[in-house]
Amino acid sequence: MALPPDICIRGAGIVGRTLALLLARERLNVALVDFPASTSNPDVRAYSLNGAAKALLQELRCWPEAPAVTPVHQMQVWGDDGGQLHFGAREQGVAELNWMVDVPVLQALLAQAVQFQPQIQVVQAPVAAPLTVVCEGRASQTRAELGVGFDITHYAQHALATRLMCERAHEGIARQWFGWSPAAGLSQPQAEVLALLPLGGEGGREVALVWSVHPLRAQELMTMPPEDFAAALGQACRFALGSMQLSAERAVWPLQLARATRWIGQMPGATKQAFALAGDAAHAIHPLAGQGLNVGLADVSELVRVIQIKEFWRPLHDHKLLRRYERARQADVQAMGLVTDGLQRLFAQPGPVWQNLRNWGMRGFDRSGPLKHWMTQRAMGTSTTQTGAKAKA
Repeated sequence: MALPPDICIRGAGIVGRTLALLLARERLNVALVDFPASTSNPDVRAYSLNGAAKALLQELRCWPEAPAVTPVHQMQVWGDDGGQLHFGAREQGVAELNWMVDVPVLQALLAQAVQFQPQIQVVQAPVAAPLTVVCEGRASQTRAELGVGFDITHYAQHALATRLMCERAHEGIARQWFGWSPAAGLSQPQAEVLALLPLGGEGGREVALVWSVHPLRAQELMTMPPEDFAAALGQACRFALGSMQLSAERAVWPLQLARATRWIGQMPGATKQAFALAGDAAHAIHPLAGQGLNVGLADVSELVRVIQIKEFWRPLHDHKLLRRYERARQADVQAMGLVTDGLQRLFAQPGPVWQNLRNWGMRGFDRSGPLKHWMTQRAMGTSTTQTGAKAKA
């Protein structure tokens, strides 16, 4: 990079690389800090991406091809006492509700695009710049060094993820169950959320599992022989896809609701250098709605938009400029956090009264018409306002 960087991005994950590529298109010089990987274990995650995220990645020519991307045509959700929800693409007037994307493939496409972008210099350590964007993830060391608080609510759940090959094809349906399971050492069953997400393209038989369970239950499941694990999972999901076999290693991590106390500020000891947080460095939500990466990419999109339309005389480190980004994103992130946290807490309440209430609510919401349509459009990354704006354009 011949010129000093305009922006330094700390963290070269999906959010950091996407941001770097978008900023480079604005003719900004970017230093992308690629920290060494802390683990060599294979990544078994798969992300659910909505229409807004897909459009963003397509602009960068980094949208994967099948079988690394699988369209989701339907989503089926079961409660713990007869409650059911069904979301269909046809009901929304679209071909797909969202897409399941293989994380390693998407990361590789973004890394390759970065290599061919002359405005981006990949570095091994942070460098000084008018604006530093922290995209290091929820355990961000930089956020801690900047003195930014991270308000965390720990859930009594860990997420267990892996991949499985099923007897029957998934048919492009994402399936989710709210239920209860026993755990050794606990006298009462504990709430759990189990999701089977389609992988391998149209007609595939592979699924990604995200199973949110009590930490003790997670420990049990992690140490089970593969055959016993598949049998326990089959019982939990009522053998919806027939028999299953593990096709990847299992991974587990604690779940939390978290949000940074501030998203922007001045770099310590530098009057003309500022920082902003994006992605998991700024927030973390429960995976039950599958919106984690969508929210992070929405951060990226908004930050780039704010920079695109800034006054020509306003520098990148300007507090008022960055405050526009912070205000715009904090409201949306808080709303999504309230929804996921509320659902998690509602289904974690024991007793027949709560059970009847939540399952009655599921059945009512499934028949709610306009409300259900509006909520689905929000999750898909579209809205009436956005659609109208595009039509006028």
